[in-house]
Amino acid sequence: MELERVRQMTVEEFLDFAERSEYRYEYINGEPIKMSGGKLNHFLIIANIMNAIANLLADRDFDVLGSGMLVRVGEASLVAPDVSVVSGQPETEADTRILLNPILVVEVLSPSSIDRDRVLKRELYGDVASIQTYLVVDQHRVLVELYTRGGTGWTIQRFSDLGDEISLEALDCRLPLSDIYQRIEFGEA
Repeated sequence: MELERVRQMTVEEFLDFAERSEYRYEYINGEPIKMSGGKLNHFLIIANIMNAIANLLADRDFDVLGSGMLVRVGEASLVAPDVSVVSGQPETEADTRILLNPILVVEVLSPSSIDRDRVLKRELYGDVASIQTYLVVDQHRVLVELYTRGGTGWTIQRFSDLGDEISLEALDCRLPLSDIYQRIEFGEA
């Protein structure tokens, strides 16, 4: 599926447009970009990740947020990660759903978003000082890429065994792949 491009607009115009639209959009370099609709595995994996991280951080000062929040990744760019985690108080732009301080962001890959999630968004997230960890999760097979901010950019680790645990240093916890892929049947959705 090709991304539908609408037209250049300001952030304010985009927010108004996105509120009125029946579809979900991101805003990259001044253009709204229609997001593809996910299938069952996509949404189950998102729910699994949100539940697992929320349980791991239950008694700590973190908030786990869904894709309804936009993250500012540039003056004319807002993206909607599938999951965001904030340490401490969430900071937003005045009276908007634009999040300014996520510490971790998660993208679950869709066939139409692979390049955007692995390349463009990784670069955009690199410009957000608060983001320390970026997870890219495959919905068609057991594969999670962990990008961790280092002194010279992102370092990457890949996990592909359900017995693996991902060390999320920014959250001081370990996320089991078995929790991410709980109840997922590959080849179905």
